Amino acid sequence: MRVLVVEDEVALAEMIADGLRAEGIATDTAHDGVRALELTAAGAYDVLVLDRDLPGMSGDAVCRTLNRSGYPARILMLTAAGTLSDLVDGLAQGADDYLSKPFSYIELLARLRALARRGPAGTPTVLERRGVRVDTVRRLAERDGRLLRLTPKELGVLESLLAADGGFLTAAELRDTVWETPPESGSAVKVTVHQLRRKLGEPPLIETAAGFGYRL
Repeated sequence: MRVLVVEDEVALAEMIADGLRAEGIATDTAHDGVRALELTAAGAYDVLVLDRDLPGMSGDAVCRTLNRSGYPARILMLTAAGTLSDLVDGLAQGADDYLSKPFSYIELLARLRALARRGPAGTPTVLERRGVRVDTVRRLAERDGRLLRLTPKELGVLESLLAADGGFLTAAELRDTVWETPPESGSAVKVTVHQLRRKLGEPPLIETAAGFGYRL
């Protein structure tokens, strides 16, 4: 699951983003409506956490623009107003869900995962290949029914390899997809793949080819 948090309160936006990243969810932030549209034009997100009260271009306008363009992401709208009429109005803009401030982070996370399960919002919520299965919403992985205890980075690499559907991914592609910021060590991808191979067990599933990268 990939999430964009659009919130003009920078501290709140970063708090939400840090929490989601700790869950292994790739998360970007924007602090105004124009930047949100720039990011959605450049890449696919599964869910947007969208504040209604944005400077310049409002969250309502962002929501309407994305819906008119057919952008597939689900939208969870945030607002300081929590009356029934506000709820109805927010959903009328094209939002899929609505959460009033202040809110519980646990509730926010649960609603995000519920929205991602609904589809069609970006990538499939369950990826499977060669007996390996990843639930991208619940952040669970298994091989032949055996639960795999993976770190967020290992899970991200496995999810990316599954999504590639047998194609190769270079170390640079994995780094750009899985790591929110460039890893301190250039060997971080190699080490993560090594640990993932070990946890997947026998027979080995991840192939390495010089000049091409990795594939499942």
